[in-house]
Amino acid sequence: MTQLTGRVHIVGIGGAGMSGIARVLLTRDIEVSGSDAKESRRLQALLPLGADAYVGHDGDRMLANGRPSVVVASTAIPQTNSEIVRAHELGIPVLDRATALAELVENYRVISVAGTHGKTTTTSMTTVILQTAGKNPSFVIGSEINESGSNAHQGTGDLFVVEADESDGTFLVLPTTAAIVTNVEPDHLNYWENYQAIEDAFVEFVVNTSQRNGFAVVCGDDKGASEVISRSVAQGAKVISYGQEQSNDAVVTLHDSLSAGAVFTIDVDGETIGPIQLKVPGAHNALNATAAALVCRNLGCTNEQLVAGLEAFSGTHRRFEFRGEVNGVRVFDDYAHHPTEIDAVLRAARRVAGSGKVIAAFQAHHFYRTAMFSKEFGEALGLADFVVVLEVFAPGETPIPGANGVTMAGNVPLPEGQVIFEPSWSAVPAHLAGAARSGDIIMTLGAGDIGMMCPTILDLLSSDS
Repeated sequence: MTQLTGRVHIVGIGGAGMSGIARVLLTRDIEVSGSDAKESRRLQALLPLGADAYVGHDGDRMLANGRPSVVVASTAIPQTNSEIVRAHELGIPVLDRATALAELVENYRVISVAGTHGKTTTTSMTTVILQTAGKNPSFVIGSEINESGSNAHQGTGDLFVVEADESDGTFLVLPTTAAIVTNVEPDHLNYWENYQAIEDAFVEFVVNTSQRNGFAVVCGDDKGASEVISRSVAQGAKVISYGQEQSNDAVVTLHDSLSAGAVFTIDVDGETIGPIQLKVPGAHNALNATAAALVCRNLGCTNEQLVAGLEAFSGTHRRFEFRGEVNGVRVFDDYAHHPTEIDAVLRAARRVAGSGKVIAAFQAHHFYRTAMFSKEFGEALGLADFVVVLEVFAPGETPIPGANGVTMAGNVPLPEGQVIFEPSWSAVPAHLAGAARSGDIIMTLGAGDIGMMCPTILDLLSSDS
């Protein structure tokens, strides 16, 4: 029996995942209220849909229109939050995001997309394929799909596509019937005890899916995911592996092309699917697309529908998102916040830039991640021609000695003058615009607020003309 009835109050309603839950509830004619610490476009987008959403956490404000039936709180919200405290005082049930999402997807065939990197893009690609095939799935994704401009939707079909986050264990509580694992690497060690615990959780995710008579699509090229395959298959799980290596069940072949987007074919079960020409660049996106295609293929989509859906996909918010062009300089923004992601994005950027330079700015997210990967961040950023490193974005966290922008900038293997540590956020756009010439591309990278500087960069490029 779902607890998501009456009025649902969401603490952190402007967040990527929580706003998606709110959208689906509103579509189901469930009353929704909620609060967030700051104003955002996602919060504002919920208002015309009927949500009573406001800025600032306030236990009294939560009760202004009566007592909510249930409170849903993001794991990022501390238990000392005034609305959570008031809910406990009044005996109002408080659900975490994972539990609420699991209740939201009850009675659907659930496609859960998990992995350290690529979840949002792969979830979005899966959704667009299913939409193209006329299956009208419901979905909750961590970012907005370009095609719909939304991160969530209540469909009419029996499929529900979910970005299944491992950062707080969400993927383990979902009733998954079709799973994707894009890769498995150390991350979110503020939640997981160590890497072994992460790997164990992914194995549990895949095995649990098979025990529901489902299946998993897992990247065999990735070292961590490959270990998950071996351990899961040993426990009887049904797994379809994919990747560029010939040992995989589905083999991806990349093709040289003058197109900025990746072009590839998929060989599986004696058939060749494609060639498929994506609008988004990079070998990593060809792999993401393959995972989406394999899941949809096993859910009844034809090869023609797979190709049509993937070729229609134009991207998502903050995933190699084109923000504008001035005087031959193109500006892109990406959410990349892990060394592997930065490596993949900058390699794709190199292809997009052609003979032009790649100019990048990076804002690390969380002190623990910076401390763990400072050297690897530096090496990945070295794929650019000019780099500006910002200070770490870690609001409310206790600093860790050495986990800072100065140290990271020192790890970037570029000549002197081509790497800058800039502690002032507002000074960064001038560094980027000043280094750019026609034919170059500028990339803003990071999970924090760095993407907000793109309009300023474009204004500076225009004023330099």
